[in-house]
Amino acid sequence: MEKRILTEYLQGQSCEAYRALGAHHTDEYAQQGVRFTVYAPNAQNVFLIGEFSNWNAWKMDRTNQGFWTIFVAGAQDGQMYKYRIQTKEGLFDRADPFGYYAEVRPATASRIWSLDGFTWTDREWMQSRSKNYNQPMSIYEVHLGSWKTRRGIKGAERFYSYDDLVDTLLPYVKQQGFTHIELLPLTEHPLDASWGYQVSGYFSATSRYGTPQQLMHFIDCCHREKIGVIMDFVPAHFIRDNYALSKFDGTYLYESADSSLRNSEWGTVFFDFTKSHVVSFLKSAVDFWLTCYHFDGIRYDAVSRLIYTCGQESRGINEAGLWFLRSTNYAMQTRHPSAMLIAEDSTNFLKVTAPVEYGGLGFDYKWDLGWMNDSLDYMMKRPDERPAFSKELTFSMDYFYKDIFLLPLSHDEVVHGKKTIIDKIYGSYEEKFPQLRLFWLYMFTRPGKKLNFMGNELAEFKEWDESGELSWNLLTYPIHDAFHRYVLALQKFYRQHPALYQNDYHPKSFEWMDLSHTNDCIFSYCRDSLEGSNREVLYTALNFSARPMTDYFLPVREAGTYTELLNTDASTFGGRGHCNPDAETRFEHGRNGIRIDLPAFSGIVFVKKQQ
Repeated sequence: MEKRILTEYLQGQSCEAYRALGAHHTDEYAQQGVRFTVYAPNAQNVFLIGEFSNWNAWKMDRTNQGFWTIFVAGAQDGQMYKYRIQTKEGLFDRADPFGYYAEVRPATASRIWSLDGFTWTDREWMQSRSKNYNQPMSIYEVHLGSWKTRRGIKGAERFYSYDDLVDTLLPYVKQQGFTHIELLPLTEHPLDASWGYQVSGYFSATSRYGTPQQLMHFIDCCHREKIGVIMDFVPAHFIRDNYALSKFDGTYLYESADSSLRNSEWGTVFFDFTKSHVVSFLKSAVDFWLTCYHFDGIRYDAVSRLIYTCGQESRGINEAGLWFLRSTNYAMQTRHPSAMLIAEDSTNFLKVTAPVEYGGLGFDYKWDLGWMNDSLDYMMKRPDERPAFSKELTFSMDYFYKDIFLLPLSHDEVVHGKKTIIDKIYGSYEEKFPQLRLFWLYMFTRPGKKLNFMGNELAEFKEWDESGELSWNLLTYPIHDAFHRYVLALQKFYRQHPALYQNDYHPKSFEWMDLSHTNDCIFSYCRDSLEGSNREVLYTALNFSARPMTDYFLPVREAGTYTELLNTDASTFGGRGHCNPDAETRFEHGRNGIRIDLPAFSGIVFVKKQQ
């Protein structure tokens, strides 16, 4: 099997290179030990150094294909090692590109580590999970190092471990009504401030939070509580530090020799997908996290850099990057048909979520960054300015059915001077909260699965800082606590009503009911579950104005009696407590509708009462 895998690796066809390359326990020469294998075709020599040799250099054997290998009898789990690579420029010590575990940063050695020894208990979950097209999906995006920290402690010891998070993060996520956790990259990385997006080890679960088996335990526990787990993955670029992949064997093995194609705007190095082994390397990494760690989805970061040359549309299509995406996603859809593949893509490239066999890129979901930018920009406007910008709330539905979109309010929107979600909203401190409740209702009643970064549910005013935890003390303030309870109620409401998630991506599941009052900042629409004996139709009316709208005519499809299901102005959420009594339909303007009052900065959901 190993020979076949190595051959496929060079052809760009391997999904399992991690089973042959790296450090693997084996029995050879009637002895137990570890076989080390690394690809460095242009190196003059490769040596293995490690604790098992007192860091003396042991020369490795080269195959005709450019792989270097050595068997070390008696090598044990946990022992550190590196490859010492001799090039024309000298000797360089490198971490194992396929290492499963590493020293805690800033140290850079790989560790021998078996992924055996953990017993999964999530068989039922793995067999029943789906891509959630017709299920509620509300994702809680988390940076594990700063959700909560050990107070008063600095350095690596401040982090909660994977085991700690089983007892803290997991119950919180479940209690708050999220269906999935999305973790910022857990691939090994040297710089905390990169949040995991500048990767040094593509097969190594970061040692900041514990061992690989502890991460497996965390995911297994999430599955036991019916919480899915998604991981961010960085396929476009890697760190330039000389202990990792950069000029690995003395040549540009993983990157382009052309400097105009090599360097990214983040101070990292782009992968060169014209090289078949690079395709195999990253394809195998995606498969590794889905296979060995049971992740329920992989979110690809910076997909625009794979679609266009260096992410710049003016420089043309990155054909090699597209081949990598199509090749990898096709393989993952075959090997892991219930896992989700999600694109963080800011381009207008067509068919990102269409199957590869139909000319698409093979993703299951695409982040709707256009919706995020437009809707937040609308909320930033003064209420008297908003009528001129109503298209910012309606335009995203014009293209919504061209791909399968997910609505993100991610970490990128609460850093680098952009302000937090609530702080972006126009108005005084007190005026921001009813608008934030309104905005969340808009997000949760509009088609598309949901994603919120940690802290959004607290109405956090302080921009996210990876060096400290969220401002949990905000919950001691009544107005923040009320919003926190509102999020809980809204998530429960979302999960309880199929009209808000079933057939999300069918054009008939959504209809604008009234766009004639956008100059008053009033919008209304219908959500329809479409199917089943318990077909559900909900009507949402939103008032983004600072003025109340009295006696508003909300069009409905059928005559009858309509009742409020949710009102953002409820006193329990921090509102003024306005509510509408049950309303009988009237026939006006050639259609059925009900007369209602909409308080300033409020949103209300109605349903027809059953007779």
